[in-house]
Amino acid sequence: MAETHGSRASLEKDPHEVASMFDGVAKRYDLTNTILSFGQDRSWRKATRAALDLKPGERVLDLAAGTGVSTVELGRSGAWVVATDFSKGMLHAGRGRRVPMVAGDAMHLPYADAVFDAATISFGLRNVSDFDAGLREIARVTKPGGRLVVSEFSTPVFGPFRTVYMEYLMKALPQVARAISSNPDAYVYLAESIRAWPTQEQLAKRIEDAGWRNVQWRNLTGGVVALHRAIR
Repeated sequence: MAETHGSRASLEKDPHEVASMFDGVAKRYDLTNTILSFGQDRSWRKATRAALDLKPGERVLDLAAGTGVSTVELGRSGAWVVATDFSKGMLHAGRGRRVPMVAGDAMHLPYADAVFDAATISFGLRNVSDFDAGLREIARVTKPGGRLVVSEFSTPVFGPFRTVYMEYLMKALPQVARAISSNPDAYVYLAESIRAWPTQEQLAKRIEDAGWRNVQWRNLTGGVVALHRAIR
């Protein structure tokens, strides 16, 4: 795992500060993500829906849903999906998508025990101040036998590509963000948090320790993103 001492990614994350940061980028968030990912974000959302194996009528939690783009994709399965995010600015920016939206913190979800057939969190687990507690909280609201899919930036598996990717994260990504984002400093934080994130194997162990079983992962785009799937 990359050394990040002295960077913002290595510090305790204040939920209010992180929510405020996302409020600031909400207006152009989806466009910025598509550009920075070279359009791969669409295929990552489709892969997440496929990994969840949703059935019509199932109740699904889409956590860290942002503006609800991922919620719309999940809803194509016929399942009932609720977007949940701690950034009210992000939810407000996506209000035109007409999907259920609830403001909520991943560590204190506003739902009863065992109400969801499946849950997913896409590119948001890094931003939970105590993501182990967040994984346990997702387990609390998921039915026994329910599915979890975590879609998150990860560690590219091919060494030379990994080197190039890390250079892009720390140098090119912030420069591109300055040209297209309303809050480019937020993307410096995001780049640092990606560098500080556990590897695929390390995250699988943390998910298991949080009370999930049968944890498996699949690399997308050479490991730039990993889908971790587990059963409650």
